Amino acid sequence: GRCCSSLLHAGPDASRRAGTRRVLHAARQAAGHPGEVLDLLLLKVATMSDKVRNVLFICTGNSARSIMAEGLMNHLGRGRFKAYSAGSHPAGEIRPLALQTLRQWHIPTDGFSSKSWDEFAVPGAPQMDFVFTVCDKAAGELCPLWPGQPMTAHWGVADPAAVEGTPEQRQRAYMDAALVLKRRIELMLALPLQTLAGMSLQREIERIGKTGAA
Repeated sequence: GRCCSSLLHAGPDASRRAGTRRVLHAARQAAGHPGEVLDLLLLKVATMSDKVRNVLFICTGNSARSIMAEGLMNHLGRGRFKAYSAGSHPAGEIRPLALQTLRQWHIPTDGFSSKSWDEFAVPGAPQMDFVFTVCDKAAGELCPLWPGQPMTAHWGVADPAAVEGTPEQRQRAYMDAALVLKRRIELMLALPLQTLAGMSLQREIERIGKTGAA
């Protein structure tokens, strides 16, 4: 079979891993530890770095805020995160202004659907690493038991669909909500997930949920 060292050559970020291997080699020479042990440690770090983490955004209707969050995370975090969205009481259709807002950032709008959060609590569903509620009503409801015990936090955002007024005012409300979500996603992408864990990570994602637009 392939040894641990050869596994490190596969996949993206080969140059980064090569640099890490050089540091590891120097440490191994200095410390006199068996190379295999440190190679296994390096493989674990590389695997953690390359892991694509699943994120579920939840709203009541899964028609606007959670849809925009899904699109933004998949766009900004591609290769590192895979986002999904769902609703506690799905509307069954997506609000056109939510899709229009994503298109303004040249984010593809095909493939979205308004669906129940129950789809992510059944055997065989993608196992989530994080679950974020983006509306207060969904945050207060009894949610399903998520497989894998993901970390959860409330990232509440004002409902743009509740805003009445001119078409420009309504579009502005959607953009305002999207900007808040975008800022929070950018903050999450900046977290050192390889080193943060447990309560430290929980505190960070909760703190991010209190952040407004930049």
